[in-house]
Amino acid sequence: MIKAAGVDEVTDATFEDEVLRAGLPVLVEFTAAWCGPCRQLAPVLSAIAEEERGRLKVVQLDVDANQETTVAYGVLSMPTLMVFRDGEPVKAMVGARPKRRLLAELAELADVR
Repeated sequence: MIKAAGVDEVTDATFEDEVLRAGLPVLVEFTAAWCGPCRQLAPVLSAIAEEERGRLKVVQLDVDANQETTVAYGVLSMPTLMVFRDGEPVKAMVGARPKRRLLAELAELADVR
C-alpha cells in the first residue's frame, strides 16, 4: 500500500472503531500497493488530512489485506474514496482526482469545507 503522510491506516479489525464510530466525517481511501492512481492520490490525501484536521478524518484501507471491509462496501475499483458520517457511507467516488476537485466534491457535504 502507498502510505500517504499524515494519514492513518485502518484494517478490518479497526474499521468499526476508527471509521463507523468516529466523531467526525471520515474519508476512507480504499487502496492497494499495485494501484498507480493511488500513488498519485497520496499527496492529495496528505494535504487534505492536514488542512481539514478537526473537521474531517482521512484514513486508508489496503484492499488486499482487508477483504472483509472491501467486500462489505462493494469496492471493485482502486482508488475508491468513500465518505462516512455517523457510521454510514454518504458519498463514494472512484478514481484519482486533483486536490481542487476532491475538495469541491467534499464541500457538497455540509461538515466539510
